[in-house]
Amino acid sequence: QVQLVESGGGLVQAGGSLRLSCAASGRTFSSYAMGWFRQAPGKEREFVAAISRNGDTTRYADSVKGRFTIARDNAKNTVYLQMNSLKPQDTAVYYCAADGRLTYYPLVGIADYDYWGQGTQVTVSS
Repeated sequence: QVQLVESGGGLVQAGGSLRLSCAASGRTFSSYAMGWFRQAPGKEREFVAAISRNGDTTRYADSVKGRFTIARDNAKNTVYLQMNSLKPQDTAVYYCAADGRLTYYPLVGIADYDYWGQGTQVTVSS
């Protein structure tokens, strides 16, 4: 079992940057592929980015490719999401998630992840 706590959300102007962090409890963080998802008001939760257990493989949604970067520090039990060139349509609650099935390759489906954080709000003003 792993517990996840996101931080770093806030209000930013369009074109600005934010870095989200997700701190994980437990000694087996490096065993989990990790993902970031987001949910805007009135919309379904959607995939944003994912990273393999050792960080050598990443995947991104087309909507964020080239603007967002996912990274992890297994020594600190933390996964990050660097968000640059933010747009108003990036406004959402952002969630980090852990794949508890010890899958190496990072997956993009909500059902592929077993553990979720509480979310952090990101608001991008125009």
